[in-house]
Amino acid sequence: MDYAIVTGASQGLGKEIAKLLLSYGVHVIGISRSKVIDLHSVADKFKVTFQSVTYDLVDVANLETLLDTITTKYMENNVTKLYLVNNAAVIEPINQGAHISPTSLNYHFQINAVTPMALTNLFLQFANQKDIPLTCLTVTSGAAEKPTFGWTAYCSSKASVNMYTKTIAKEQDELNTKHTIVAFSPGVMDTEMQAQIRSSEKSAFQAVDTFKAYYETKRLQQAGKIASIATEIMLDNNIENGRIYYARDYLS
Repeated sequence: MDYAIVTGASQGLGKEIAKLLLSYGVHVIGISRSKVIDLHSVADKFKVTFQSVTYDLVDVANLETLLDTITTKYMENNVTKLYLVNNAAVIEPINQGAHISPTSLNYHFQINAVTPMALTNLFLQFANQKDIPLTCLTVTSGAAEKPTFGWTAYCSSKASVNMYTKTIAKEQDELNTKHTIVAFSPGVMDTEMQAQIRSSEKSAFQAVDTFKAYYETKRLQQAGKIASIATEIMLDNNIENGRIYYARDYLS
């Protein structure tokens, strides 16, 4: 039996990835701050299960307890393949670095960097103990490679995700494990995060007009289309360990 854990499964890209994995016969456990109730019917259609776990991913201290709950309460013993999708992220604070409080910065990095790294580490431990191959995909951003005024936190957190991906994948290669760790850059999508970006003040985020133009000229990709690319990458037997994948390379 194949299982996938998807963070941020209540909306946007995470929800669409969860739907697609269910359609491929993968049992899905969705983690989000709000309960997800409308994916059970999708799971029933494809004769698999969907479990919604309510958890605030800023709570790094209790991630080991979360892992124990997931693996003992929601997963069968005969797991043959494991997927982890680190999708949950925040864009705020959007502001000049000098105006960002330590508390806001800490919250941002907990969600965007520390939690996906910690979850990957924990699921690697579990997969090693059970001798199960793990494929992990963490959602990153082009902002990881492009300094942007007002995005000191976002650019930095996503850059750290990229380097973590390359480094943890190198460890898997040198240890000759069965695990594959990649990152996925989705590009600009029509999501709630984009709405937050467009509502920014220009003094905090100088490129706000550019993002408004993306929306007004219908240049934002639909989450479902991007989710299909991410899912295709995860399920590909030739997935390349440590690679940063870009949705733009798969768009015609």
